[in-house]
Amino acid sequence: MQHSLKTGFSFGLTSATITTLGLMVGLESGTGSKIVVLGGILTIAIADAFSDALGIHISEESENKHNEKEIWASTLATFFSKFLFALTFVIPIILFKLQTAVIASIVWGLLILSLLSFRMAKSQNEKPIRVIGEHLLIAVVVIIITHYLGHWISVTFG
Repeated sequence: MQHSLKTGFSFGLTSATITTLGLMVGLESGTGSKIVVLGGILTIAIADAFSDALGIHISEESENKHNEKEIWASTLATFFSKFLFALTFVIPIILFKLQTAVIASIVWGLLILSLLSFRMAKSQNEKPIRVIGEHLLIAVVVIIITHYLGHWISVTFG
């Protein structure tokens, strides 16, 4: 059961961070609209949390290694970690101007991803700097690509 909760939580937290930051950055650079970014975050919190939870559910079922209780533990842990963590990105949007909120969200997301990566590296007896660096590199690549994609969409279709 512990493995199932750990799987769901780590997947949900990572997915919430990468997906929500990518969406926020892309929407902010493409629209500059606080309401659009807020709507995007809320949509991700609901739709993507369900999607990821179902994905984990099916993945765990297909492995044929887990009982029904373990599968549902992973499913629910994924849903709630993704849903609740994605909602944390709403706070800066409400409190700050959009550009400041996006920067604060990037810092928050990268911090959480670093802490999760550090704990994972320690539990697997790996070098934390390598694991953290690898995961942050992926997150930063997503942020950069979605920023330029949002800008390109705005210029091309706006």
